[in-house]
Amino acid sequence: MGVMGAAMAANIMKAGFALTVSSRSKAKAETLLAAGAEWAPTAQDAADGAACVCLCVPDTPDVEAVLFGEDGVLHGAAPGTVVIDFSTIAASASAAFAARMAEAGIILLDSPVSGGPQGAIDGTLTCMVGGAEAGFAAARAVFDAVGKTVTLLGPAGSGQICKSGNQLIIVAAMQAVAEALTMGRKAGLDPALMRQALLGGSARSFVLENHAKRMLDRNFKPGFRAELMRKDLRLALGAVRDNGVFAPSTALAAQMMEAVVNSGRGGDDCASLGALVAELSGLKD
Repeated sequence: MGVMGAAMAANIMKAGFALTVSSRSKAKAETLLAAGAEWAPTAQDAADGAACVCLCVPDTPDVEAVLFGEDGVLHGAAPGTVVIDFSTIAASASAAFAARMAEAGIILLDSPVSGGPQGAIDGTLTCMVGGAEAGFAAARAVFDAVGKTVTLLGPAGSGQICKSGNQLIIVAAMQAVAEALTMGRKAGLDPALMRQALLGGSARSFVLENHAKRMLDRNFKPGFRAELMRKDLRLALGAVRDNGVFAPSTALAAQMMEAVVNSGRGGDDCASLGALVAELSGLKD
């Protein structure tokens, strides 16, 4: 029941579903429990009797533990259960996990999301889904409770591939925006005015609208933590390697996120890439 999971769970309950929640920390679920959700001490207990099980955890080993651990979903879910993994993990692992669940008659859909904490709160996330079409159709009402744009992309693992593309585009755009605004400032332009001008042209993007403003304000209060974006870029590197793609932008973006996390400058937010680019260029505020 982290920032994303708790918000999605709340929207699932608002949509009218009977909700049972489980988390490593029960305290994080107190708001949901007060609103009428039931508590399950383990993932196995949460899956017992459930038509649909949703999980949202940080990384591949966490998903494996929740699904297949001693008290995992596999041991509680009945054949025909649809499991939606909203986590961002390795595509190859998602495909392998789906195959293992299918042996027990359980459908696993990988559905990493984009839209951040506010999108999770508002129920407007983008859901990038991989897995069986029948499972996707059966769980459509759950997806509609948490997302605005929901797309079935192909077999298991497809959602994770799409999410890697999403994260790559965001980080590459962050780097380009940071470099452009740094160039403008060093040339004597007001970067805030420069951003305003760029928003009126073809360079307009979510990054320019949102992250650029945060870079200029030096607002690096963690929204999406830099170390999680680094993890996502490492996943993207694995995806391009596994698919034989020449991907210099992916390699550079991944290296920049390694530098952001290891530099300790600008806070622990992925937008702190802007602070690092400014420092590397020799820019002084």
